[in-house]
Formats: sequence, C-alpha cells, structure tokens
Amino acid sequence: MSTTSDAAGTQPPATALGHLRVLDLSRVLAGPWCGQILADLGAHVIKIERPGEGDDTRHWGPPFMKDADGRDTDHATYYTCANRNKQSVTVDITQAEGQAIVRELALKSDVLIENFKAGGLARYGLDYATLKALNPRLIYCSITGFGHDGPYAPRAGYDLLIQASSGMMSITGRPDGEPGGGPVRVGVAVTDLFTGVYASTAILAALEVRHRTGRGQHIDMALLDVGMTMLANQASAFLNTGRAPQRQGNSHPSIVPYQDFPTADGAMLLAVGNDGQFARFCGAAGVPAWSRDERFATNTQRVRHRGLLIPMIEDLTRQRSTAAWVELLEHRAVPCGPINDIGQAFDDPQVQARGLRVDLPHEHFGTIAGVASPLRLSDTPPVARNAPPDLGQHTDEVLARVLNYDADRIAALRQQGVV
Repeated sequence: MSTTSDAAGTQPPATALGHLRVLDLSRVLAGPWCGQILADLGAHVIKIERPGEGDDTRHWGPPFMKDADGRDTDHATYYTCANRNKQSVTVDITQAEGQAIVRELALKSDVLIENFKAGGLARYGLDYATLKALNPRLIYCSITGFGHDGPYAPRAGYDLLIQASSGMMSITGRPDGEPGGGPVRVGVAVTDLFTGVYASTAILAALEVRHRTGRGQHIDMALLDVGMTMLANQASAFLNTGRAPQRQGNSHPSIVPYQDFPTADGAMLLAVGNDGQFARFCGAAGVPAWSRDERFATNTQRVRHRGLLIPMIEDLTRQRSTAAWVELLEHRAVPCGPINDIGQAFDDPQVQARGLRVDLPHEHFGTIAGVASPLRLSDTPPVARNAPPDLGQHTDEVLARVLNYDADRIAALRQQGVV
C-alpha cells in the first residue's frame, strides 16, 4: 500500500504496519482490542458493522458520551475504548450482496479478524476455507470463547464466564471466612483484553511466516485458553504440587510483604520483592532488627510467618500518612505507592509525563479521550490518528477507494439496505 504525501508535501510519519489492510468483523472487546493494537501501529483497519446497529458496545451504557455542547447522547463510552484509528463500514452480511462485498474486501486484505461462534460465518460463505481459496495469503484470526474443537466449541463465551470457569475468580477476592469474602471478578474484562493482545501477537507471527512462505493461515484464539494461560504462577503451583491456590485478598502467595497496608490517612501498597528491599524497609521504618530476625530475614521465612509479620507491619504503617511513607521509602528504593482511583491515576505526574491520555478531535463530541498505546518503538511509534468512527462513517469512501464502486452502485446498495 503506497504512502501519500500530505498537503505540505512532506511524508506522513513512518508506521510499523502501514502497508497492511485488516478487515475487522469482530465486535465487543477481544477482537476490537486486537484490531486497535494493529491500527495504532499503522495498519489500515476496516471495521464491518451491522447497518443501523453497529458493534454491541455502541449501546452499552451508561455511561454515555456528551456532545460538544455538553448535552447527553446515546453513544456509549464503552465503544470508544477499542475502536480508534479504524474506518467503519456498514454491511448486512445476511444478504448475498453484503457477503460479496466482504469477500471482495477480504481478497484485498492481509488480515481478517472475526469473533463469531465457531463455524458461524460458514453460512455466509465467509469462513476461512472459502476465503483462503480466494486469497491464499489471508491471515484469518478467529476469536471464540472455547475454541474450534472440543465439547464446548459451540458455546458462546464471555469474559465473566471465562473468569469463572478458568479458576481465575477462585483466586480473586478475600477468603470465604473474611468480611466480603467470596469469588470476585477482575475490575476489567481481562480475558478479553489479553485475548486481544495474544491475537495480535499471533497475527504478527503469521505475517512473519508469510514473508517466508507466501501463505496465510488460520489462527484459533480461545478466551478459555488465554484465561488458563493467565493463571501463570498460580497454575504452575497447582500443576506441580497438586494443591489448588485459594483466595487471599491483596496478599501474594509467594512474596511477603506484598500487599496493601493501612496508613494514618488511608492505605498504601508495599511491594517488597527481595530480602535487600525488606532490610531497607526495616531500616527506614526504624525496626532494623526485624530484617535480622530468623523468622523474617528471608522471603521464605516471611511467607511462613506471614500471620505474625503482617500485623506487626500494619501497626507500624498506621503511624505515618501515605505520602510520608511514599517519600520515606522511595528514597531507599523500596517499592511502594498510593492506591489511586482512576482519576488520581490520570492526575499522576508520571502518567502525564508518559502522555498516557490522548484527546482526538470528533465532529459531534468535540474530542474523545482515550488511553495511549503502551507500545514505545523508537523509529515507528504507534500513533493515535483518528477518533473512533461514527457508525458507517467510511462506507462510501471504502467502497469507492478499495473496491472501485461508483456512486450509482453505492446508492443502489444503500437503497436495498445492503450497506
């Protein structure tokens, strides 16, 4: 795909994936998150949406966006988190003409992302086998709840369901015997988000293979697989000991002290990862003898004597404010910090210095705010170019530019409700 000059005659910034076209047939979060990662890196992502309805998350509110004059709208903020830098094209794939449009776009694309139920696109002639025959170079990424084989393959999958079935909720929250005890979901849809990240990684790997072979391939991403993988050290603990880890609130199963502690005016997070940090904490806190006590001198011993040590630290941390503890310990390279709400996090000077808030202009809302890509490449950094699109905003443009449809043909398709 060629790069064009801007009005001033200069070339736009180089991007990592600006030579790629991605056809995004996904909705909600895992697939769109994957598509947005690729779009931030410069890929030309065409998002296919249902005419009149669009992505489900356009309606998942409140909260809703406010327009440029501060008035409430019916546009949910949820949609904006995963769809910037994309072009929205509305196509009714239940109609033969709509299926033909998607097949034509697939013929001209490098990557296709979809998250229909396993086999769900076969009825429309948009499955991998069909599109591979048309475009053998196509990398076709399917995202489902449980994968394309196994007894659960036909089931729909949602993040909350996977958090429960993977065991993640069994290790998240306070123990049953404590106030507020019981299984708890993570505050964001982590299996959806991680699946999007893994899917983008798989796509980039498949592109690298295509450089050598000239062939695309099918990627079968399952939320369940990702959810199980995310158990990481907790899964390893079970697989190698036979004992299932249990919920233990904010404390860590293998590191002490590594949790929240009360302070004179609230709470702080203390994350001591090794014995040297613990010794420096004890010295700063005025209890150097603790680091020489055989019960606490090593992490293994601190874990074994957690029940004794944690109340001692809690009594100590209550004696200073959160800010005082942070100032005291940061200078001694002891990891600690406040427990922010999201507003406080965006006000943090380090968050601001890293430019993690981005504001993109939008015709109806004035601007749409989002979180910048965390990927930092020195030569081809990701760029937040365009706000999440309105439903069908780019239908005419894409049909004309990519498929060479003339105005009469596009008007006829619109009249028929195909687009």
